Amino acid sequence: FSFEELFLLQLKVLREKLALAKEKAHPVKSDNKFVGKLITGLPFKLTDSQEKTLNEILRDIGRGSPMNRLLQGDVGSGKTIVAGIAAYLAAEECYQVAFMAPTEILARQHYATLKKFFPEFSRGLGLLTSKEARVYHGDDLEEEIKKPALINETSAGRIKIVVGTHALIQKNIRFSDLALVIIDEQHRFGVRQRAELQKANGEKLVPHLLSMSATPIPRTLMMTVFGDLDLSLITELPSGRKSIVTKIVAPENRDKAYAFIRGQVRKGRQGFVICPRIEKTTTDDKQTNDYRRQTINTSWDEIKAVKDEYEKLKNKVFPDLRVGMIHGKLKSAEKNETMAGFVRGDIDLIVSTSVVEVGVDVPNATIMMIEDADRFGLAQIYQFRGRVGRGEHQSFCFLFTESRSAETKKRLESILTAKNGFELAERDLTIRGPGEFLGEEQSGMPDIAMKALQNPEMVQAARTAAESCLKKDASLTNSTALREKLAEFKERVHLE
Repeated sequence: FSFEELFLLQLKVLREKLALAKEKAHPVKSDNKFVGKLITGLPFKLTDSQEKTLNEILRDIGRGSPMNRLLQGDVGSGKTIVAGIAAYLAAEECYQVAFMAPTEILARQHYATLKKFFPEFSRGLGLLTSKEARVYHGDDLEEEIKKPALINETSAGRIKIVVGTHALIQKNIRFSDLALVIIDEQHRFGVRQRAELQKANGEKLVPHLLSMSATPIPRTLMMTVFGDLDLSLITELPSGRKSIVTKIVAPENRDKAYAFIRGQVRKGRQGFVICPRIEKTTTDDKQTNDYRRQTINTSWDEIKAVKDEYEKLKNKVFPDLRVGMIHGKLKSAEKNETMAGFVRGDIDLIVSTSVVEVGVDVPNATIMMIEDADRFGLAQIYQFRGRVGRGEHQSFCFLFTESRSAETKKRLESILTAKNGFELAERDLTIRGPGEFLGEEQSGMPDIAMKALQNPEMVQAARTAAESCLKKDASLTNSTALREKLAEFKERVHLE
């Protein structure tokens, strides 16, 4: 690893940023009076952070070059409503919006949110998932239609906002005038995916892009890996939210915690139980995370598995309560039905893997119980906890651990003291490395990012050098050797 690696990375992301700035996009103009009317029509007041980020987004989409912005904020901070206002304004200008979520559960939730807060929207709000297609026409007029019909209506430009999963980037989906793409819980929307959307837009102008994420990205990674994105931060939660009471539960206090949870459910509340695995592993199951393998004394065979925990809670601990189970290996229809039952209040406790980390808004859920909490990243636990505390009732988060390690205790205690997810993300990055944020598929990046973390001054120096280089020769026409090195670097390191 050397300065050269960081310099080439900065060169790559800055060149992509410059190239995108030369592209053309629909300028979405916003009328201040109309925006004010939309905001005052909401049943709550936007926070200062929400207003600031909304202004940044509206300024960007009002220009004739494509926006490439990441909107970050804690779970429950109100990102969807900010994105929803931008979508509404684009639709009012007779443009189309694609609103993509990582799961069908979350796509339905976004669709329901837009319907709820903009009931008068009459330019066509569509929902497209693998199982259903619906269109809302405003004033409580909604219909379920066949998927081909919704695709045709979208192609004809009669549906202005289409909400769906990432499957909205499909060969058979065409937009007549796509101006804005909103994508939830994906930090990076790559060059290839943009090209797909451009094809879906009939090779017309490049759409503006707004990515939303509740996963806080540490500043060091923001400057390196995500250096081509502009960043908007929502740093506060809506007023009136009660802080979530969080406790670390030692093995000897487990029964007391169970009794407390039963008492909450009897008051009409609901809860999540999160486990790190679906079922117990075999002895030859290889674990890839060195940090976890080296610093935690319990073996993976002892880790609470969703299926075992579900059976235990349902039959032994809470036989008097209604317990459900959800995990990634279930069929989509089963997951959706279980979650729908939980939302309706037919299930008291839902045992799950980290599948609930993204999305899922159940205001009546006030209990978050995390088994083997030491097995999760701090930022991940922070997001789990954000699944509760969304209603009027006091919420509680219990971090169960079998570990007696002082390091584990100290690590979990940082959840209790951290002011926001960004603080935890920085700690996580130091302890566990950047794999949490980048994923395994981004080959080569964790090594570079880890070194960058250890050399923040070098990151800044590399960025300054790359900016200076591109200022003199943006296309690198006079630097054959550098062009070749950059091409080789792109082959070796993938960002998407």
